Amino acid sequence: MGVEQGFDAGSASEIEIFADCVLSTESRAMVKLFFAEREIAKIPDVPKDTPTLEIRSAAVVGAGTMGGGIAMNYANAGIPVLLKEVTQEALDRGISTIRKNYQSSVSKGKMTAEELERTLALITPTLTYDGFEKVDIVTEAVFENMDLKKSNFADLGRVTRPECILATNTSTLDIDEFARSSGRPAKVIGTHYFSPANVMKLVEVVRGRESSKETIATCMKLAKRLNKVGVLVGNCFGFVANRMIAYYMREAYLLLEEGASVSQIDRALVDFGMPMGPFAMQDIAGIDVGARIRQYLRSIGKERAEGPQSVVPDWLFDMGRYGQKTGAGWYRYEAGSRTPISDPMIDDLATKAAAARGIKRRAIADDEIIARIMTALANEGANILDEGYAMRPGDVDVIYVYGFGFPRHRGGPIFYADTVGLDTVLARILHYREEFGDYWQPAPLLARLAASGGSFYSWSADGRRASAP
Repeated sequence: MGVEQGFDAGSASEIEIFADCVLSTESRAMVKLFFAEREIAKIPDVPKDTPTLEIRSAAVVGAGTMGGGIAMNYANAGIPVLLKEVTQEALDRGISTIRKNYQSSVSKGKMTAEELERTLALITPTLTYDGFEKVDIVTEAVFENMDLKKSNFADLGRVTRPECILATNTSTLDIDEFARSSGRPAKVIGTHYFSPANVMKLVEVVRGRESSKETIATCMKLAKRLNKVGVLVGNCFGFVANRMIAYYMREAYLLLEEGASVSQIDRALVDFGMPMGPFAMQDIAGIDVGARIRQYLRSIGKERAEGPQSVVPDWLFDMGRYGQKTGAGWYRYEAGSRTPISDPMIDDLATKAAAARGIKRRAIADDEIIARIMTALANEGANILDEGYAMRPGDVDVIYVYGFGFPRHRGGPIFYADTVGLDTVLARILHYREEFGDYWQPAPLLARLAASGGSFYSWSADGRRASAP
């Protein structure tokens, strides 16, 4: 513009474009997120001057993918850490993976060989609880099994000193059960890291029924020291992130059975702004992880989300297709490669599952994929807010931006629902209920706000949220 019509015309055009940017939905989303990131530290019943325990040394139980990554977090912050396993083979494998991760950083110029050895020296592998009586915090990161974790917490309650914080990395299970097993529930808390734990910034700090203010304040402070974004949440199944993701995945599975392909669903979400789609994400996380959670829930008569339960992920689990770690999951992977290759067998399985449920497969537009998945996320997010398991809409959005890479320019699933319009979101739910079944139920908070012309963020600003999870 300036080149063709002169400086004044170019300046006027620049002012107009800048004003459009400032007033855009994307700008509002990022401003909201900026303030939400700063609000997460404000916990109404845990004042800023709450005393905290100084964390000088730590221990991690379990040297698998998550445990190894958590141990790296401590070492990266200069905190000596014991890393415990039950067999020498598992321990050696865990330490080897940690070393490979650090060597990758060296090869990329992010650390020197000397820094690698100095940091790795802070991690002490062990097969026993020797030394646990001296540490200030233990993070349990064993297999996602209730009985196993309760047994570990009973042991930790015996071998650690009374002041030691006992944290769990469980992604779904009831931390109050672990607290009871430990014998000192005030010191038990959830610190749910996201995979890979040494890379992902988010930590859900999960407050148990008896978690003390000192324990909460210490873990929120520790998250910052570990260069993480800590968000306090309440103790319900799946907490905030995984409780909502169950509905995200439910719709992805059902859309697959109804006629969309794995690659189409993933591509639609990437085009929306996600770093990867739900199936690529699950191939990285491990199909076996979700399958074992479903097995546990079914053993107690529950499911992760209301509505039809696709059998396809369980079939993949039974076939040993766990994702990238086995060379096949929702996609196939060549040896030594993480590049996903579409597998026609998945469409065959989806067709078989659809026939068993009496569904006639159809062409599905990308717009429907986004609308169904985002509506499911927002609706369950509204339930979480209404029940007080998250303090603010912004807390949920921060969790999804840092935990799952939700596009910042859309603000998070709750802010995105506000921009779509809660009346529109409600109308979609009612339409889906009529088309697919009564498992689509509007969250009471969503229905109230839509009826009054309100939004999630205005509801929060008006002070109608729960005071603390």
